[in-house]
Amino acid sequence: MRHPLVMGNWKLNGSRQMVNQLIADLRQELSSVDGCDVAIAPPFVYLDLAKHTLSGSRILLGAQNADINLSGAFTGETSANMLKDVGTKYVIIGHSERRTYHKESDELIAEKFAVLKEAGLIPVLCIGETETENEAGQTEAVCARQLDAVLKTMGAAAFEDSVIAYEPVWAIGTGKSATPAQAQAVHKFIRGHIAKHNADVAAKVIIQYGGSVNAGNAAELFSQPDIDGALVGGASLKADAFAEIVKAAAKAKK
Repeated sequence: MRHPLVMGNWKLNGSRQMVNQLIADLRQELSSVDGCDVAIAPPFVYLDLAKHTLSGSRILLGAQNADINLSGAFTGETSANMLKDVGTKYVIIGHSERRTYHKESDELIAEKFAVLKEAGLIPVLCIGETETENEAGQTEAVCARQLDAVLKTMGAAAFEDSVIAYEPVWAIGTGKSATPAQAQAVHKFIRGHIAKHNADVAAKVIIQYGGSVNAGNAAELFSQPDIDGALVGGASLKADAFAEIVKAAAKAKK
């Protein structure tokens, strides 16, 4: 049985005080919760502080991005080896904000995926369609294209010990969310697309949902058979709201 993962993407938010307080609150809120893996992805500058503050807890550390280069004259970048060195386990790649604002291509994201796997980190590959693509009935084609960038270069085996996060772009930070039935249909398609190449890997891969997940809609989303947790944005900045999402995932997948 797949073990659900709920991960908080803090994006460009935080301060030393906020990191210390939010993690302290999360530790208290989640002290008795079992049955769901939990991770947070603070901004790079706070990763070391977060790792220290998380010490002894069950909350794991994630990062929001990584460069394809491991060292060298690449000002402002952070390598997979550096992330591993500070205790990171998960690394988000392919987020729609990176694809849109930084013009990251499917091919570049596939390169990042390969670098992270080589470094022994777990990629959290974000895929998903825009509102225009959704309205044009292109959701499956877009998701397949984004998956194929990895499948064509590394094969389906690369998705073993990896995570996929389906995040419809039109639902990120908008307050809109796919209905549980809509989200399940896409998650089922994603799993089926990988199964064409390797059914065993497809059955085991964690596929999260992301896009305005909150305490109110989490339980119904997680009740769907192919939704294995969530990549949470805004709600991850509030300990009580994030904890409710984690609790919903743990309860639904028991």
